[in-house]
Amino acid sequence: MNTLTAHITPHLSAERAQNIAQSLDLRALPRDFLANPYPVYAALRETEPFKRMPDGAFFLTRHADLVAVYRDAKVFSSDKQVEFGPKYNHAPFNQPPFATPGGLAPLYEHHTHSLVFNDPPRHTRVRRLIMGALTRRVIEAMEPGLVLLVDSLLDKIKTQGGGDLIEDFASAIPVEIIGNLLGVPHTEREPLRAWSLAILGALEPSLKAEQEALGNRSVTEFLAYLRDLVADRRLHPGDPQHDVLTRLIQGEKDDGNDSNKDGDALSEVELLHNCVFLLNAGHETTTNLIGNALISLQEWPEQREQLKADLKQAVSDDEREQILGLAVDEFLRFESSNQLGNRRALQATQVNGVDLPAGALVTLCIGAANRDPAVYANPEQLDLRRTGNKHLAFGFGVHQCAGLSLARLEGRIAIGRFLQRFPNYQLTQAPVRGGRARFRGFLQAPFSI
Repeated sequence: MNTLTAHITPHLSAERAQNIAQSLDLRALPRDFLANPYPVYAALRETEPFKRMPDGAFFLTRHADLVAVYRDAKVFSSDKQVEFGPKYNHAPFNQPPFATPGGLAPLYEHHTHSLVFNDPPRHTRVRRLIMGALTRRVIEAMEPGLVLLVDSLLDKIKTQGGGDLIEDFASAIPVEIIGNLLGVPHTEREPLRAWSLAILGALEPSLKAEQEALGNRSVTEFLAYLRDLVADRRLHPGDPQHDVLTRLIQGEKDDGNDSNKDGDALSEVELLHNCVFLLNAGHETTTNLIGNALISLQEWPEQREQLKADLKQAVSDDEREQILGLAVDEFLRFESSNQLGNRRALQATQVNGVDLPAGALVTLCIGAANRDPAVYANPEQLDLRRTGNKHLAFGFGVHQCAGLSLARLEGRIAIGRFLQRFPNYQLTQAPVRGGRARFRGFLQAPFSI
């Protein structure tokens, strides 16, 4: 391991990890935790798997406990109106000129209308519409275009003699894919990534004033853009079997009522905010998957060489796909793009024998569950041949990621073709992490080929 890779995930002593675990507060996280949270997660699994946080919420770190919460969607709500009201819906953002037409702060309106933060029946009908445009056949049909996109990015990197793993490769792929799904013209895609980063950044447990202002401004700008895009798509609809936006529009209500009396129909507000959600959900998580994977291969050179050898020895496309499929799932387990989830108990309940009161806020630590030794052998080791990988990077149950098949395809194509073209790539500077607790990834990672 060279001096650059030695500092990607710095060592955190057992004593330091235990100290952080004892006083853990998601609103005030130390830098060494953000750089390497896993020793802290291990300490919590062993000593306080149901950690009571300073704000009264419960922090869960065991795989079995997360699965139990995910399974019980009737008791554990994903709706965030109660939780997000104090966080977002306050002056000056819920007042003119910042407020939405509904009189709400833009971030509050967005995050309480997006698919991931809703319960049935709203969640059910939006998910059904989206899934109808992300069938297995549709995703398979996207592969040739994805290969062309990846190869064009690799050609540019070849010409440059290197670049940045995030800016020049990982982040460019999902923006193009989601842009295609929504039918966003190529000339209008430049602001999409910045909007997404600002809106998702506002989900962090600790929200600075400037982050909140940027997040609200980004929602407002994105909605204004989408209104024009939707108006044009109404006049010129696409194929609803492939065009997600057309599919959502054709199910939209005209009366603006959020009730479910019209079955799959969506209100204007639901339509717009779930278009924002689609970009956000498909952008940062996939960027992090690809970026984390390629940087992990620098940190684990023996796994990199093993993966290259396995791919070289593959005798068929199916075998190659299987090898990359195992690798992608292990990257997702080892460095989960999304580290934290949240639920609220609608009634007093138990989780594996632990009592939780009605109204309890529960933080699900996906990053900890994915390294639970009760489920995984040698969980702190990257093992790209690992089978039976029951990771929770895509969640579980009714809220399992609707785009998981697309994300896996993007990961297989991007990582496989990158290694094929640049088998000896090397970092030229220490990569820069995003510095966030919920979404784990990198902002910069310069490299040579």
